[in-house]
Amino acid sequence: MSQDGGSQEVLRTREEDGVLTLWLSRPEKRNALNGALVEALSRELATAGDREEVRVVLLRGEGPDFCAGADLAELEETMDQDREESLADARRLGDLLLAMRNHPRPVVAAVHGRALAGGCGLATACDLILARADAEFGYPEVHLGFVPAMVMAILRRKVTEGRAFELVTLGQRISAAEAREMGLVNRVLVPEVFDQEVGDFGRELARRPPSALKLTKALLYELGDLSFREGIERGAQVNVEARMTPACREGVRRFLRKGPGTKA
Repeated sequence: MSQDGGSQEVLRTREEDGVLTLWLSRPEKRNALNGALVEALSRELATAGDREEVRVVLLRGEGPDFCAGADLAELEETMDQDREESLADARRLGDLLLAMRNHPRPVVAAVHGRALAGGCGLATACDLILARADAEFGYPEVHLGFVPAMVMAILRRKVTEGRAFELVTLGQRISAAEAREMGLVNRVLVPEVFDQEVGDFGRELARRPPSALKLTKALLYELGDLSFREGIERGAQVNVEARMTPACREGVRRFLRKGPGTKA
């Protein structure tokens, strides 16, 4: 079953087989992030988190690029704001990145074309990145005297500090293959089968028990703020939470009914 719609003309949605696809829909602006798009993404993510039928959120871009960064025309309009107004504006994007990180569902970016500056940050904030082989990534903000500030909290957790420093200070574009080598991208897919493999990946992930995915994602990111001892203790607590879910109980019983040698 599929369903098309959209909360804003800047964002198009499609739901099929447990996968909610959010299409950045400003192709004439290379899907540049403006206030309306950030607001629409935040709203759709909040709604998706409350809907049991949504098991995976897939983020894509319409047109030739995934997302070319912030809408610089809109950014220029904010430069005469006072500090408090500017801080409130910046926090709206920060809140979106936090919502993606804390979302109960896996959030996957399928990147084609260019993912630059804020667009690269948006992809980096996703749990997984699938990249078309000819995609380009980069944080070129330094060339404008700007800083990819908020996303660095996530970037330095995904790649080494040295790699992160290189990306944000040189501001060079890198290929999908280079992004995968440094740990930013999970899979590189050839253009001819990109759409098909992105769809297959989303549906495969959606077949996993939602309760297990939710607990796994939350624990994985929580561990970054805990000591080793605290991490083991938190893991024990999550172990118990998982055992008590209907999905785990049914999964264990189903495995035992199938007998030895059966794949999970």
